[in-house]
Amino acid sequence: MFNSPDYPQSLEESQFEIWMENGRSSKIQYAYLAIIWDELERRYFPAYLEQRADLDSYERFGTSYSKESLVAAYDLYSESRVR
Repeated sequence: MFNSPDYPQSLEESQFEIWMENGRSSKIQYAYLAIIWDELERRYFPAYLEQRADLDSYERFGTSYSKESLVAAYDLYSESRVR
């Protein structure tokens, strides 16, 4: 997943599924999984969000001076991509 010139490392499908399950099984009622690319560490990491509006802060965060950028976001229950 996400293998492109912007994100040269691919994300294993199995890791993505683990992140989805972790979000769904959390005691906090998360609704969304944001996939974040960390340019310095050259890896992806998950961010769990309770509200769709919280994605806006991640989109603003991915500016030119930031080492992290939002790659995609998914609804944890429908598994549909929302960004």
